[in-house]
Amino acid sequence: MFRKAVSILLAAGMTLPLAACGSAAGSGAAQDGQQTEASAGTEETGDSGEYTQITYAFVSFNTIPDDTSAVEEKINEISREKIGVEVHLMPLSIADYTQQVSLAVQNGEVDLFHTLGDLGNDIAQDMCCDITDMIDADAPELRNLIEEDWFKTTSQNGRIYAVPTLKPFALQPMLIYRKDIAEELGLDMDSVKSAEDLTAIFEKVREAHPEMTPLAPVSQGDSGLTRWITNIDWLGDSFSAPTGVLQGDDMTVTSYYDLADFEKYANLVRSWYENDLIMKDAATTTSAAAELMSSGSYFAYSASYSYPLEDTAASLSAPSGYDVGAIALGSAYLDTSAINAVAQVVASTSEHQDAALKFLELTYTDPEVINTMLYGIEGEDYVKNDDGTVSYPEGQDASTVSYTAQLSCGVLGNFFIQWPLQGSGSEESLAWENEQNHKAAKSPAMGFTFDASQVQTQYTAVNNVIKQYLPGIACGSVDPAAALPEFREALRDAGYDDILAAKQTQLDAWLAQQ
Repeated sequence: MFRKAVSILLAAGMTLPLAACGSAAGSGAAQDGQQTEASAGTEETGDSGEYTQITYAFVSFNTIPDDTSAVEEKINEISREKIGVEVHLMPLSIADYTQQVSLAVQNGEVDLFHTLGDLGNDIAQDMCCDITDMIDADAPELRNLIEEDWFKTTSQNGRIYAVPTLKPFALQPMLIYRKDIAEELGLDMDSVKSAEDLTAIFEKVREAHPEMTPLAPVSQGDSGLTRWITNIDWLGDSFSAPTGVLQGDDMTVTSYYDLADFEKYANLVRSWYENDLIMKDAATTTSAAAELMSSGSYFAYSASYSYPLEDTAASLSAPSGYDVGAIALGSAYLDTSAINAVAQVVASTSEHQDAALKFLELTYTDPEVINTMLYGIEGEDYVKNDDGTVSYPEGQDASTVSYTAQLSCGVLGNFFIQWPLQGSGSEESLAWENEQNHKAAKSPAMGFTFDASQVQTQYTAVNNVIKQYLPGIACGSVDPAAALPEFREALRDAGYDDILAAKQTQLDAWLAQQ
């Protein structure tokens, strides 16, 4: 049985220029901008000698714990013996992750981190160590776990810069909703096939429960809109801040914000906003979907998952605080970003890159290490059931235990050795997920990775424009009729056309070699 993961929430591209791999001094840990005791490269450990210390930054969709020391010690009992390394965990909220990791890498305060849909930018800004010549020696088991075609998605010019998280890759847009409300109102959720079908559902919920808002954002500024447009290859961008994309079999790089589907869904969400069907401050809230759902004030949210509907719902029920259901709002689609959107990176500024890569391998090969990172301390943060599943201790849940990063199970390491939450996972699900990884509809540009190094100035300016306009448009708080033309003009003033042209040139060259 295997752990069902939750949404991959993508953050905007990082913009700070960094030194080349291994060139900067300093390693260790920083959380909330503060250096911790774990920032020393090595530490005397009495009779045990010295162990290399590394810091691992990762996004957590659960409450950020006040203290990770007990969990670290449990992991370090294993890692000291196996590889002579101690880890300091640096869980960060989705709202803070991109900025804090960027600063931590720049300052040499983190050794391992993962991308959130922005690998191309991270490579271009020298945040990622080239691990090509290290991985066979330092992580041979990890090297053999990842298929060669999948490594191509985390490579540039034949060099490997990251390791894909090993999990089901083919993301499918879904709606997660409260089953009790749907059953109470007799809602026919099976009739919903696309986001356009949700208006009637939301209106019934609002009419029966005026105290409840039908739709919560999955995260700040993310209504789900960018997930509903079908057959998009993001060409290396995050779907929270896309620029030039492909749609379907057309190999012409196109402005995402000029797509007819984007304007259609922007108008749809605007109508929801005007009729109180979506959270009014969805564009600015720092609360994530699970937290909002657990408040009891929301009916649903939309995100992308790569697991069967029933398994997804089972995994999300506990953190949502209610029994939830899941319905598909489109079909799964594989592009390069589907595989490299969440990829593990050795920081370019780490002084302990070999040790970091060795520890990374443990998160793919040692069940105790990865599951302790996710679930914490047995008996305190979780209990192990006779059937191999885990659950929260009696009377507790994800919001009350001292530590859990359960919702990051699709973000870290090897999904297939992670313990399933009680009520989710099966051999049949694994077979389905494996089939999706290999048989889902695939972009004709699968394997193409964009080198953004020549347009970094434009990316910085364009990302600032996207941050200014996209949340309001995607969450309905501004009128697309007025905001979209202004947004498009601001993009072009920021150098957007240079990015589109660079992508097209590189894509054409890549196609010529296929």
